[in-house]
Amino acid sequence: MTELFVRNVRAEAAAFAVWDSYQRGLCLRVQPTGQKSWKAVYSLHGKARWLHIGDANAIGLTNARRIAARIMLKVAEGGDPLAERQAERDHDTFVILVDRYAEHVKRKNKSWEQGDYLVRTHLLPRWGGLKVRAITRRDVRAAVAAISSPSVANQTLKAASAFFAWAVKEEIVAVNPCKGIERHATQSRERILAGNGVPQFWSAFEDAGLVRASALKTLLLTGQRPGEVTHMRHEHVADGWWTMPGKPDAKIGWPGTKSGRTHRVWLPEAARAIIAELTTDDDETTGFVFAGERGKPIVNLDGAMRDICSSLGIEDKVTPHDLRRTHGSTITKLGFTREAMNRIQNHKEGGIADVYDRHQYTQENQRVMEAVASHVVALAEGRTASNVVPMTR
Repeated sequence: MTELFVRNVRAEAAAFAVWDSYQRGLCLRVQPTGQKSWKAVYSLHGKARWLHIGDANAIGLTNARRIAARIMLKVAEGGDPLAERQAERDHDTFVILVDRYAEHVKRKNKSWEQGDYLVRTHLLPRWGGLKVRAITRRDVRAAVAAISSPSVANQTLKAASAFFAWAVKEEIVAVNPCKGIERHATQSRERILAGNGVPQFWSAFEDAGLVRASALKTLLLTGQRPGEVTHMRHEHVADGWWTMPGKPDAKIGWPGTKSGRTHRVWLPEAARAIIAELTTDDDETTGFVFAGERGKPIVNLDGAMRDICSSLGIEDKVTPHDLRRTHGSTITKLGFTREAMNRIQNHKEGGIADVYDRHQYTQENQRVMEAVASHVVALAEGRTASNVVPMTR
């Protein structure tokens, strides 16, 4: 077998194996789809054992031979490499494999951050400690159903399916539990709270309990994404600024930003007061601001909003993302530019100018955030909200 042969061998109607004449036990498995993978095959108690080595497009012939040689040496010493791998995989939890998958997919997919963000935001809090093999279709269906936005639910399902497809390919799981789950019908949604809706919801937030109410208020005051607000950490807040690292950090449970780049947000006085109320220790400098059981970030803001809408008799349910839309709409309503809104809400506009410009608007961003927060608080308290004339540059 040669590298040229591995590259050029063509698929047939049925799967077949090509054995290497150089390294005993090594074969190339070719599927009808054209997928090629390396296998190490050995005999134990009279039965053939097929051990997956990896994708032939990622592992060259020389390395495949080296790996197969190590496997065959273990067999010669009385070991059972397949059983050892299965025992290791029995301990593979979702949180561990999400990191492994991220390392794999970012080499092949330039837009991998979007799917990674959705998985860490919507699935990791639910499945983090579960063994991947134990996650069922019912678990997937429940996780997707908990996401109120149909489009986000569909995107999360797609990201989860890609993860499990990789796990199947790596022989970590036997089946993809996402298969057969129907996508939600979607339609364009531009829901924002009208002026009288702000005091109505601001008061009703209290029904969700202190921590969730605080998170919902902070979401409306800052306009950041719901998953970023629920994962806000004390160590990311300093001198009135909330700095969100672009990349995920599994060690502290930070999912990263949707755009994949670091984002800096000014926390208006009203938001800082809410955070201070939740900080029980003056020396508290680490951990989630909106912490639930065992210090983990709270989940299910969507469910809290559904309950609030039901109690208010609102049939067209308002979602946490609608609070973000309301903040963005308020920015332009107060006379600030759409560019200011895009910067503050971390929309990915693209272009090199966008990279440089984000470092030049510190004072304007502070002014926008304070103006919007003052407007929201005035409405919430039943006072007349003043209009704001934006700062010119």
